[in-house]
Amino acid sequence: MKINPLQFQQTVRVLEKMLRFESPADAVLSGWFREHRELGANDRHVIAEASFTILRRLETLRAWCAPKKPNARHLLLVAMAKLWGTNIKEFGEAVNEDEKTWLAAVKGKTQPDSLAARAELPAWIIERLADQDEEAVIALGRALMQPAPLDLRVNTLKARRAQVLDLLRDEGFEAEATPYSPLGIRLAGKPSINRHECFLRGEIEVQDEGSQLLGLITGARRGEMVVDFCAGAGGKTLLLGAQMNSTGRLYAFDVSEKRLANLKPRLARSGLSNVHPTLIAHENDVKVKRLAGKAQRVLVDAPCSGLGTLRRNPDLKYRQSPESIAELNVKQASILASAARLVAPGGRLVYATCSLLPQENMGIVEGFLAAHPDFELTPVDAVLAEQKIPLAVGDVLQLNPAVHQTDGFFAAVLTRKP
Repeated sequence: MKINPLQFQQTVRVLEKMLRFESPADAVLSGWFREHRELGANDRHVIAEASFTILRRLETLRAWCAPKKPNARHLLLVAMAKLWGTNIKEFGEAVNEDEKTWLAAVKGKTQPDSLAARAELPAWIIERLADQDEEAVIALGRALMQPAPLDLRVNTLKARRAQVLDLLRDEGFEAEATPYSPLGIRLAGKPSINRHECFLRGEIEVQDEGSQLLGLITGARRGEMVVDFCAGAGGKTLLLGAQMNSTGRLYAFDVSEKRLANLKPRLARSGLSNVHPTLIAHENDVKVKRLAGKAQRVLVDAPCSGLGTLRRNPDLKYRQSPESIAELNVKQASILASAARLVAPGGRLVYATCSLLPQENMGIVEGFLAAHPDFELTPVDAVLAEQKIPLAVGDVLQLNPAVHQTDGFFAAVLTRKP
């Protein structure tokens, strides 16, 4: 990657803000570009790519900088020298003589030996992946360094995957069917899709294949009462509504008015008429209690660390901590227990996260089952087979970016005993 003096200066300033880890990196970048509208498309591309590459490779870059305590400028210089092959002479007047000597020494360094650097994961995350061997952790970390592909979900109320695939290919897109989700299409590169006629007509939505699988294993059917307990902007809500063929009642609960507002235009495009977006104050809101024992399906995509989405959000591994995970665990257990009250006898409760950590996943499920003997774990392999999804994972769904090329999702299917 070649960086000109303007791009260098701008990247350093963006990185200075990102490396405080006070706000999401993509929000920092969007805000910066809004403030600097004079930047051209190529400048924006280079600044974004450089910044996110440094966030993805931060453990290694810090190790290469040692013993110097690196700032944003040092990290960019080392990335240029080590990752992008910039010759010392090519730096020109951008660096002084001391920095040239330092960079020449950095050039001679080999890949750091530490597991944190080899996996590009902070030590505290590696400690919590202790059930995996070193090679599996390294494979996972390297997969999380790769940019995520663009996955689409076909809205079965309006289109079929085969016809959308044919249309996209005819228009020159490199498109293929996703290997697991029967609704998914994967596009090469990062084409802009939000102005495409299929998107505007509501025939497709942007949704990672792993997220699609969470909706599919919920198994919503026509005429049922279904609850998406933490609906957010509603990606899985829309999938559940299509599974139900827009019949029955589908409640989309969330504590964020803004997130539910973001659902409205998507809902309008989708053609669904059975969705009831519902703002709740907390998991024990009276609106929740009114549905006790009435729902055949309840999906809990719980608030979590988001560490399964590091391909898209590499800064999350530095914005989370052991303390924040402990706080999330309390919230996750409380939300799952509250959502369980909605499930009718014989009904299905799906607990899901986009986390890789056992503490947020099986740890929560095991605690729930110990406290709720009226629920039992249903092997997810049986549920996947029921949906004709060609994937064998065992009792619970743990999607690994290194193995499945999706974000890192977890899901457990819990059935209320009749």
